[in-house]
Amino acid sequence: MNTHDFWYDLPEEQIAQTPVEPRDSSKMLVLDRESGKIQHKQFYNVLDYLREGDLLVVNNSRVLPARLYGNKKETGGGMEFLLLEQKEQDIWEILVRPGKKAKPGAVFVFGDGLLEGEILEVKDDGNRLVKFRYDGNFYNILEQIGNMPLPPYITEKLEDNERYQTVYSKDPGSAAAPTAGLHFTPELMEKIKAKGVKIAAVTLHVGLGTFRPVKVEDVTQHKMHSEHYHLPKETADLINETKANGGRVIAVGTTSCRTLESVAAFKGKIEESDGDTSIFIYPPYEFKVLDGLITNFHLPESTLIMLVSAFAGYENTMAAYETAVREKYRFFSFGDSMLILNTSENEERIVENV
Repeated sequence: MNTHDFWYDLPEEQIAQTPVEPRDSSKMLVLDRESGKIQHKQFYNVLDYLREGDLLVVNNSRVLPARLYGNKKETGGGMEFLLLEQKEQDIWEILVRPGKKAKPGAVFVFGDGLLEGEILEVKDDGNRLVKFRYDGNFYNILEQIGNMPLPPYITEKLEDNERYQTVYSKDPGSAAAPTAGLHFTPELMEKIKAKGVKIAAVTLHVGLGTFRPVKVEDVTQHKMHSEHYHLPKETADLINETKANGGRVIAVGTTSCRTLESVAAFKGKIEESDGDTSIFIYPPYEFKVLDGLITNFHLPESTLIMLVSAFAGYENTMAAYETAVREKYRFFSFGDSMLILNTSENEERIVENV
């Protein structure tokens, strides 16, 4: 398939700039994976589509407040750091702006001296390696002085950093939020559990490569970025138990999906696993684990809309996006959601609950 096959027109005013309150009041487009039938709901209605014995798999990665604003120690000149990846203890790969000030040996100060960073190396791609110096806990300092690395299409200031975290976020390391999970509230999660639906966690640290455009015409020639994941034993056991008992495994987000499908592809089965994945899922693809997917609406021609098309079917997906645009859904990180399931078996029960 060609990259342009995944293009759709989106009015700029439908790019969500702020999150809705409460979290679970966002709209939810429900797409039947087989028939392509579409229903329009609110996210809290997700409860109606879940059954006792199902399993939700969430990504508990926590976004680092990885954008730092500081000054050059010698001259006081302004500098912006964006943390990309921890290479070893206190050494990180970063993006810097303006780059001409960040030569090896240059030292920068952040948070009135809470944090100092010395440039060690300029990499071939222009990124830098920096060694940080500080007293106390590095992540606590980031929470104090860092800013959320919001996607470039969000131009409004985020008033509360926690609104770019899921309520179940736990393990710091992501450069962007696993946004499908932003719709859950603690109360909704308790209702889901009370219905007999289990919730299990994986960790996949989302890299900035998630926003990298596909620049090749032939989809198969795109090189996917690599991200670190961990699938714990208790989650593997719950997935295998759910499958054995006839329940459905529903991934919350493309990151959870990529983790599960990576382990199944690498190992040939679901078991405890820790590693890096650059899996690229696009049509046609035979899913080995997933029965359902909760996701947001993604950028045109992105690897994420390609993954959704692989799961829901290309025609179903593009028709759903066209409908979402027409019905004024909100798009991207702070936007509305989509639930993809074989929903026909739920319809009778949903009608009874209306």
